[in-house]
Amino acid sequence: MLRRVLIANRGEIARRVIRTCRLMNIETVAVYSEADASAPFVQEAQRAVPIGAAPATESYLNIKAVIDAAKKSKADAIHPGYGFLSENPLFAEACEQNGITFVGPPASVIRRTGSKTAAREAVTQAGVPVVPGETAASQSDADLLAAVGRVGFPALLKAAAGGGGRGMRIVRTLEEAAEGIGAARREAQRAFADGTIYVERLIERPRHVEVQVFADTHGNVVHLFERDCTLQRRHQKVIEEAPAPTLTPKVRERLTTAAVNAARAVGYVNAGTVEFLVHGEGDQAEFFFLEVNTRLQVEHPVTEMVTGLDLVRAQLLVAAGERLPFAQSDIRIKGHAIECRIYAEDSVRLLPQSGRLLRYREPSGDGVRVDGGVVEGQTITVHYDPMLAKLIVHGKTRAEAMERTLAALGAYEILGIRHNVPFLIALLSRPEVARHDTHTRFIEEHMDALAAAPSSIIRNAAAAIAALVGFRGAAPAPVAAHADGEGAPAAFDPWQSLGPLTW
Repeated sequence: MLRRVLIANRGEIARRVIRTCRLMNIETVAVYSEADASAPFVQEAQRAVPIGAAPATESYLNIKAVIDAAKKSKADAIHPGYGFLSENPLFAEACEQNGITFVGPPASVIRRTGSKTAAREAVTQAGVPVVPGETAASQSDADLLAAVGRVGFPALLKAAAGGGGRGMRIVRTLEEAAEGIGAARREAQRAFADGTIYVERLIERPRHVEVQVFADTHGNVVHLFERDCTLQRRHQKVIEEAPAPTLTPKVRERLTTAAVNAARAVGYVNAGTVEFLVHGEGDQAEFFFLEVNTRLQVEHPVTEMVTGLDLVRAQLLVAAGERLPFAQSDIRIKGHAIECRIYAEDSVRLLPQSGRLLRYREPSGDGVRVDGGVVEGQTITVHYDPMLAKLIVHGKTRAEAMERTLAALGAYEILGIRHNVPFLIALLSRPEVARHDTHTRFIEEHMDALAAAPSSIIRNAAAAIAALVGFRGAAPAPVAAHADGEGAPAAFDPWQSLGPLTW
């Protein structure tokens, strides 16, 4: 079994890995930048090693610094979390070269699946349906335009080396394609240091459904059912739920089988996700392969909530060379789970926010789980992803899970920075969401209505005024006994007299 694990990440995912390691009696090592010296994950790990300045390129993305920290702390494994170096084959190779276990797939698999075109070829040979598309004979503008013409309109220009919407352009005419090729190529080059572009047919108004897969080094491959990630904005997921509410049992069986076949086709090991676009209704719905994500996804908790399994524990066992701790017949879905990403952001302009969390209180209750990365008083910097926490809620049914999610969002107390909680409430309150009549561009199409949700500035101002009024009208402060026996006024917290803030 692994003895000591270094976590090459930060925030809520670092805390999440630490929690499971504690249960498994595995020591943890945190690495941190100058900006994160006092962050909660640094305090919670048993050891902590500084790795550089605040910019990620000088710390969390610095392969040498992370490997040196692992050697210094004598860690025998590295868990990469998600983002940062988690899908970098050079990092996985560096771990292998230094005798450190990488908690994830081999570098060869990361490299194969990191190329969208190579992944498409591999899964196509395994019989997995892919979106109609074409890789041009060359990367010249003329050959790419010819490929667009053969694929047909509307079409997508996509970066071969990455995802997340970067290096992607929707084109509906040859004129748009001529302009889009250069723009997509430049963006792909900046984001992935690879400007290679390929062409896919645009599937209009699809749903985005992904399948959690797991494989060990003994030839076992299973799925843990699917998650619906349709509610997204600019190709970034906003809400995730499991199971997918629109899949029929027949389509679910076909989809999960295709995902397992795709994992086998690329020689997958450890936890991964096979992503699909789903189009159509009922048993006649079609699905098309999108990509393989070689990491633990941000939304993995919804799968944990409906299956009762600890995916991080399984990752660590597989990385240690053990067999999967569950067989396909052991995995069942129980109830429904929804995840909301809580961000420090201006949700109208989609701009990250920074500042000090003057007030931060997370909700609780039946079926409520919060994977948080921050604490009250902490300063949110401009250097990293602005995620504060993930709210995950479980219910016996989707309706119950939705009701509990809205109640939990309403119980959040955040003061000091703008955040997206009002936006999430407005989104989940839409009747189309309740009847799961959505698609991947739903948020963009309804942004004017969603932007009309109460401004966080107004809400925070109202909360501050309410607190001040509560303070002025408060009864005399109670007396608290000190250790030395002397009595002194206890600090008055006006927020406690107000109860949970709602909006």
